[in-house]
Amino acid sequence: MLKSMTGFGTVIIENDSLSIIVEVKSINSKSQDFSFKLPRIFQDKEAEVKTFLGQTLERGKVSISIDFSKTGSIKPKLSVNSEIFKAYYEDLKRNADMVNADTHELLRIVASLPEVYDVEKTEGETQHEWELVFGAIKEAVKKCDEFRAAEGGTLQKQIESYINCIVELSGKINEQDPIRLDRIRERIRERVQEHLKTKEIDEARFEQELIYYIEKLDITEEKVRLKSHLDYFIETMHSPEANGKKLGFIAQEIGREINTTGSKANDAQIQRWVVEMKDELEKIKEQTLNIL
Repeated sequence: MLKSMTGFGTVIIENDSLSIIVEVKSINSKSQDFSFKLPRIFQDKEAEVKTFLGQTLERGKVSISIDFSKTGSIKPKLSVNSEIFKAYYEDLKRNADMVNADTHELLRIVASLPEVYDVEKTEGETQHEWELVFGAIKEAVKKCDEFRAAEGGTLQKQIESYINCIVELSGKINEQDPIRLDRIRERIRERVQEHLKTKEIDEARFEQELIYYIEKLDITEEKVRLKSHLDYFIETMHSPEANGKKLGFIAQEIGREINTTGSKANDAQIQRWVVEMKDELEKIKEQTLNIL
């Protein structure tokens, strides 16, 4: 079953004291690319989150938004980080004096800067809050993965329709091929007779030369290999280990056989069908770029 790299999942947890909102967005990418920023009190959990994402979402450009805030009446214990406060104040005052700026509001400005206050929490309280946050991340990732699976089902139906179109066009080429060879044979005979005029043709020699010429235009091997590649593509698409990279490689092989058929066919109708097959194949290639 195919999975798309496009996905979305969101989870909201609210209680008397906390509000947690997690959003997971995923788009296609050639490799793993995770982007997220944990709340400052959970910075030490970054490796744990990355490991989890790598095991569940595998590939794609994934961004996670995590909003964590207190909503209840319980206020955390705060203490001023004196070193950071002093560094902020001295730096801002020095720059203010340099440009003769007003410093009356400097204390209020410094008090609002990041990391001026340290939040004191008990280990048990922090661990409980992390369990809630990580649980929300897990649930949002699960929803994103379910979204990917649903999108993958839609992609699979589209790709199957493109493959079926190529198979149908390939069948038309199979029917046209004997007619094409008869036309080539007759056209060569007419041109040879026109060139020799009254001279009779050595039929044995003519057939030898004709066989040599027709062998260069023969597309039997291309038709056989094309069918094999199409069957393998469908088989891979329905296998548990289906992935976009492998399907992309098979699509390249399908393209080689289609191109060779077009260049060797020497038949206007077959070449028109080849153009249609190329068009369907390009649609397949575009879709495989978004497959996990």
